[in-house]
Amino acid sequence: SAEHPYNHLIDTLKDGKIKFFNARKLNDPRYDKLPLSIRVLLEAAIRNCDGFYTKEEDVQNILDWQQQQNKAEVPFSPARVLLQDFTGIPAMVDLAAMRDAVAKHGVDPSLVNPKCPTDLIVDHSLQIDYNKCAIQNAPNPGSQCGGQRGSCSKAACSDSAASPGRPSASVQQIENTPLLCPFHLKPVSETETAVKNQEMELIRNKERLQFFKWCSKAFKNVNVVPPDVGAVHQVNLEYLSRVVQVRDGFIYPDSVVGTDSHTTMINGLGILGWGVGGIESEAVMLGQPVSLTLPQVVGCKLVGSINPLTTSIDIVLGITKHLRQAGISGKFVEFFGPGVSQLSAPDRTTIANMCPEYNATVSFFPVDQVTLKHFKKTKKLELLESYMKAVKLFRSYEDNSEDPEYSEVIEIDLSSMVPHVSGPKRPQDRVAVSSMKQDFQSCLDEKVGFKGFHIAKEKQETRVPFLHCGQEYQLAHGSVVIAAVISCTNNCNPSVMLTAGLLAKKAVEAGLVVKPYIRTSLAPGSGMVTHYLNTSGVLPYLSQLGFEVIGYGCATCVGNTAPLPEAVVDAIKQGDLVACGVLSGNRHFEGRLCDCVRANYLASPPLVVAYAIAGTVGIDFEKEPLGFTSEGKEVYLRDIWPSREEVQQTEEDKVISSMFRDLRGRMEKGNIFWNNIECPDSVVFPWDHKSTYIRSPSFFSKLVKVPPPQSIENAHALLFLGDKVTTDHISPAGSIARVSAAAKYLLSKRLTPREFNSYGARRGNDAVMTRGTFASIKLQNRFIGKAGPKTLHIPSNQTLDVFEAADRYQRDGIPLIILAGKDYGSGNSRDWVAKGPYLLGVRAVIAESFEKLHKNQLVGMGIMPLQFLSGQNADSLELSGKERFSIILPESLSPRQQLTVKTSQGKSFDVISLFDTEMDVLFFQHGGLLRYVARTLL
Repeated sequence: SAEHPYNHLIDTLKDGKIKFFNARKLNDPRYDKLPLSIRVLLEAAIRNCDGFYTKEEDVQNILDWQQQQNKAEVPFSPARVLLQDFTGIPAMVDLAAMRDAVAKHGVDPSLVNPKCPTDLIVDHSLQIDYNKCAIQNAPNPGSQCGGQRGSCSKAACSDSAASPGRPSASVQQIENTPLLCPFHLKPVSETETAVKNQEMELIRNKERLQFFKWCSKAFKNVNVVPPDVGAVHQVNLEYLSRVVQVRDGFIYPDSVVGTDSHTTMINGLGILGWGVGGIESEAVMLGQPVSLTLPQVVGCKLVGSINPLTTSIDIVLGITKHLRQAGISGKFVEFFGPGVSQLSAPDRTTIANMCPEYNATVSFFPVDQVTLKHFKKTKKLELLESYMKAVKLFRSYEDNSEDPEYSEVIEIDLSSMVPHVSGPKRPQDRVAVSSMKQDFQSCLDEKVGFKGFHIAKEKQETRVPFLHCGQEYQLAHGSVVIAAVISCTNNCNPSVMLTAGLLAKKAVEAGLVVKPYIRTSLAPGSGMVTHYLNTSGVLPYLSQLGFEVIGYGCATCVGNTAPLPEAVVDAIKQGDLVACGVLSGNRHFEGRLCDCVRANYLASPPLVVAYAIAGTVGIDFEKEPLGFTSEGKEVYLRDIWPSREEVQQTEEDKVISSMFRDLRGRMEKGNIFWNNIECPDSVVFPWDHKSTYIRSPSFFSKLVKVPPPQSIENAHALLFLGDKVTTDHISPAGSIARVSAAAKYLLSKRLTPREFNSYGARRGNDAVMTRGTFASIKLQNRFIGKAGPKTLHIPSNQTLDVFEAADRYQRDGIPLIILAGKDYGSGNSRDWVAKGPYLLGVRAVIAESFEKLHKNQLVGMGIMPLQFLSGQNADSLELSGKERFSIILPESLSPRQQLTVKTSQGKSFDVISLFDTEMDVLFFQHGGLLRYVARTLL
């Protein structure tokens, strides 16, 4: 508008047809010294300066970054929002419920729309019901199933009419077809396998998909990407990313916040973006800027030359180790130095993907010639280079005169990187491949912990024989039983996937095989991967080793691995074996892949294939062969490992623009199943009260215009937790245990266990998700003394499921808190880590320290994050957890204020309220961000 305070900065491109705000016209020498990521924040503040959400003072604070970092609170309005379906469906359900709430107050419900463009990718509901090896090894109908999944005891053939189904032309036909056990079907091709898994995904999730389709029609500014297109972060990289946006005649930098921890992958393309909780994403969707304390920016200088045998995954894990040790939590990381030029755009996105593992907010690679080369393949961005150079957002990494001034500089020598894996329980515990055999042995010896299993010496050589498909095999400690090439975090870097494929080709040609009981799978993040693996001729070799395409979407990483063969499970239990999973994802906490698989390692895709062939992690690849040729000749890993030059040549020949065109076609045309789904045509969603997938949550019940007081009086501790409580412990994920509170609820709805589906698929049902909160079998609650989803109901001294105890407290009108140790809420982003505790009645969490993202999510739901004073914790204060706690808040609450907690035992102690900004305080006082937004509409 004419009143815009920075109209004098408007410049033009393309003969005056395209406008932009040029911060260089401020003629302020501080601009050229700013990190480029901060320049993106500055441009957004200038462009969105409206005197309300963004003020001129905010612009000046960002410009004065050197003095204001870690001090000034600034707003950031990203160009778009990215949702995946697990975290996207609660956000959209909340918006649908908000329409109901404002309509009851006489407000037009159609006013509730995302103001910020929002993309929702349906990608997280795929499960591996079928794979080629399982079907090929199936016996005759009526007998005990063989193959990779074991017997049919959980899906008896007598129940075949209700079992997972056969391929057919449409969802309607599938639903009316008598179905057979999937392990009694004839052998099928890779394409048929993917179709079968896709059909099962659509059958299970029909209600969710109908809701998503309603959202795409009912809400403005919502784009739904249908199932079977690809993983959210990969679709973001290949299709949604623009580097620059052109809208309403203005060009400006692309930027994004997403409800997925992998959102930071986009930083590798020079696009500022990071993962937020579902609550924060909903705020941005509704026009609220993200509020952040102006961050410190750590300059990560890359020097040295890359070893030819080192993959990008090795570089990722090496940089992760360095940055984790540097203590950069909550900071921006920006890469510079001559080493950056050696990294391709896919290399950079792979490195940026691990940003959440070292707790930085972003890992930013500014745009350079390599970025331009990447986007020239897609022919998307004609204005990119001229605009980025005009505003000095373009870099030459060889020219150190362009280096900005950073808060601090960390130097990393790329030549020091060697192949590593990560595990057996945490991504930060790296192990050099050359030391793997020795390290696993030490894990057997060490006491139970992040690196130990404490297996008695006399039991470490245990070997358990078992029969599989009529042949005898043996399992031992270290035996690989799950091997998953999960390309969602790797397929943006074709080199590592092609390395895996070329290695598989050489292995097959050498006569090597993978034992048939190992649960192998290949889950591409998008059709692009299948395309280049197929066109390069390596896909058949991967399939021959068991790594066939099982579909597109998250599977093994989120606990959707199908059950192991019963004979394998029995052998593991009989020998109390530490069996292993190897996967190329970035999530592998203990028990996540499979309850009976205790050791899990993250590895690059070629190493996943190598360990699957070896059948054990207890191998020294330098000294021991992977196997033998038909002539009995030893075959070592070095014999079949493709050279860097061979991989690069294949990548250059095969990774071409047609892949991007293929993805664009899949996105725009959808598929027959998605296109045939019908959805309601209404402004408000017609909730089906019988649905166990989609339910209107109670966040807006009793919504009043004036928020109630927030003090907490005479609360009980629902849980007494220790250190390192992750979002996996808090938020429900994976399968629904048959003895869980969620299972009891679903059984009450007359569902059978086979119809439970997963927590992720039921994320739109608050009744299921609340019952699944803190339902992890690995939860260590000090009230109980052993792992499990139980707690002590203090008034009755009874041990109950966490939900049952919380429900009893709520019925008695007793508020709840949680006591915890260090790093509470670490792990990947999930909105139910805050929504679940809120619905359980939790009003505050008192911990030694919090993971920043989770702390923000608690604030967004109106839960107080309170931190013990330095040097204090529950033990030093001699808290039993059985006291009653009162926290009286002052009338004027301010950020980082010291508060007093009083206990029923007469003891008092001080804590720090972790509200970083005045906006945090405002959200909390309104009982959470959702209520705040609803009240602004009222």
